[in-house]
Amino acid sequence: METAIQLVAFNIPYPPDYGGVIDVFYKVKALSECGVTVYLHCFEYNRPQASELEKYCAKVFYYPRKYGLRYQFSAKPYIVVTRTNSQLINNLSKNRCPVLFEGLHTCSYLDHPALKNHLRLVRTHNIEHDYYWNLYLSEPNLFKRIFFRMEAWKLRNYEEILRHASHLLCISPNDNFYFDHQYGHSHFVPAFHPFSEIKSRVGRGNYILFHGNLSVSENLQAVEYLLKNVFSKISQKVIIAGKNPPERLIKKVSRIPDIQLVLNPGEEQMESLIQNAHISLLPTFQDTGLKLKLLASLFSGRFCIANTPMIHKTGLEHLCVLADTADEMISQINKLVLQDFNSEEIEKRKLILEDAFSNHHNAMKIMQLMQR
Repeated sequence: METAIQLVAFNIPYPPDYGGVIDVFYKVKALSECGVTVYLHCFEYNRPQASELEKYCAKVFYYPRKYGLRYQFSAKPYIVVTRTNSQLINNLSKNRCPVLFEGLHTCSYLDHPALKNHLRLVRTHNIEHDYYWNLYLSEPNLFKRIFFRMEAWKLRNYEEILRHASHLLCISPNDNFYFDHQYGHSHFVPAFHPFSEIKSRVGRGNYILFHGNLSVSENLQAVEYLLKNVFSKISQKVIIAGKNPPERLIKKVSRIPDIQLVLNPGEEQMESLIQNAHISLLPTFQDTGLKLKLLASLFSGRFCIANTPMIHKTGLEHLCVLADTADEMISQINKLVLQDFNSEEIEKRKLILEDAFSNHHNAMKIMQLMQR
């Protein structure tokens, strides 16, 4: 008997070049490799249709995402109301196999009568109202701050729709605790990712690395904090790497010696930067979801220094060095630059990452839930 799933994605998940779509793409790939027939439904905006997805999907459907100021006056969150399409619900209802909604973004039809007899799963990528509240707190632009604050309020109210889900697939233990307490039927299913084995190298690198999408206010807040409080006070070489940094960051970095900014690195270049660094420094000021850059650093890099919001209740705490203040980060950097990264650290990572964070293992979890 065929095992099949309909997956509703908030964006076209190829190329897998930022957090959310990385999880979606490698989930689709892992399910396909486990023998699941995948029908993929994508909202289309700012990314071209991708024939690569047809390697893993029986069929790929595309729906234009709506946009415009008028949708900001909806009682529903903007990220939800702009992802509605009558053809989507028609297509979903014609097929009786389970539906997996990717993120609260795509849940507009979660409670639709046409799906009442379907098994309905929701992948929670974040506690969205917390995520948008933190975007509001870290955003300098007034109009964006107003949008993020309104969206956080709408998302908090809209989240009640998750009561209609058969199962919630939570990306971190911390999120799982929250959603299970609120709605029940919650399961920890870690982020899907491009890594199948540990590629960390023993020995030493010769620089400290910070990496992330530099167009996102959360990462900008972190890197500007590090520039002011950490990087300006250490003697080691620093590399900052990421997508689409704003001009103000480019100018700021250019004025500081021993700091190199790598703009828009490709996948291979990014992996090389992580592998050759001695330390990946990974603070965040948002205790939401699971940051895929943390997984990338643990699968491919050497030492990882992270703060509590980055690793709290992720299951990865024992693989990182904890540092919450600038002074603690500086102290740990000065200590670790004198140490070799050794094979014992690699074996510790293998034990945790190649089991609980295995794409195959977690695809099988989803398949088991589909049979309930």
